[in-house]
Amino acid sequence: MAMIVSHAAAGVTPETYWQLVLPNTPMPKSLIQLLNNVAIVPSSTAPTRALAKASNVVGSGSGSSNSPFLYHAYKDAATHDQLKYDPNLVIFFFENELQRGKGMNLNFTKTTTPFSTFLPREVAETIPFSSKKLLEICARFDIKPDTLDSRLMNETLSICEGEGAEGEDKYCATSLEAMLDFSTSMLGDDEVRAISTEVKYSTKETTTPLQMYVIQGVKKLADRAVVCHKQNYPYAVFYCHKTDTTTLVYAMSLVGEDGTKAKAVAICHTDTSKWDPEHLAFRILKVKPGTTTVCHFLPQKDFAWVPYRTYPHGLNLPSFEALFLKKSLNMSFGVWILMEMMKIDVWVVIIFRLGKHE
Repeated sequence: MAMIVSHAAAGVTPETYWQLVLPNTPMPKSLIQLLNNVAIVPSSTAPTRALAKASNVVGSGSGSSNSPFLYHAYKDAATHDQLKYDPNLVIFFFENELQRGKGMNLNFTKTTTPFSTFLPREVAETIPFSSKKLLEICARFDIKPDTLDSRLMNETLSICEGEGAEGEDKYCATSLEAMLDFSTSMLGDDEVRAISTEVKYSTKETTTPLQMYVIQGVKKLADRAVVCHKQNYPYAVFYCHKTDTTTLVYAMSLVGEDGTKAKAVAICHTDTSKWDPEHLAFRILKVKPGTTTVCHFLPQKDFAWVPYRTYPHGLNLPSFEALFLKKSLNMSFGVWILMEMMKIDVWVVIIFRLGKHE
């Protein structure tokens, strides 16, 4: 018989735990979408939970061993499938291209199928998470062995069990609480913020065509981060990692030719000296390892965790937002406090004002 655990009966909910750890930080909508009001943990008789196929991408996929964006993949040469990329599509780019008015050919897509969501930590911890227990896990989720779903699950387990790259701290989080704990411990800050690439589509279509997007505004968020990539699994699992080299995080707003608007996050790697010379990034940019900073957009459904700066009176804003508001929006400190009290996300204000200036 399937076990059903309601948040009301499960003790501290993921939302409550978030408030305990980050009382001054609203949970992003993209994370809220990954929560379940009722968590269903299947047994052999329970319905199958849909696997997340990592189809929410910017340029290329996330969440599989074939992704060029996972840190462990940087030690590998470009795969046969990766080399089939569209040369007109921007996948990797240089840091100096992050300028207002710069155009990039991109296509943003979102999945139309159900995607896996978080289980409460106390539930997730009761489920085996080991490639040695794959058959048992498949049985609990009513997934047949030797199917695409089971192979994707095994791939995720293998990635999580494998050794991290040199200088990489890695962890596979099987719950929001676990992801929050790892990110805050790695950054060593009392306050952190999770950000992701978000798209507002101009039509009801789920896929925008490959088209030119123009950067409307850009700002550097941080020079260190924990990046978490969503994996293929029956419930939400994230491969989270932090490197000992400088990782630059940028936020920007973009507008496509058809009116699609995106709030995108770019990750820039300043030290590529230990990457495989045949990695896809060097094939595309035609450079050698260690010679330049390499950037890519953070795929949708992935998250970057960045530190907050603490301001007087308990107001916490990311450094880029504080500077952006002060210099570009002429916003007084009193208005900052009012926004904090009303829980207004400054991203909304930034994008609104950027659009207004165009």
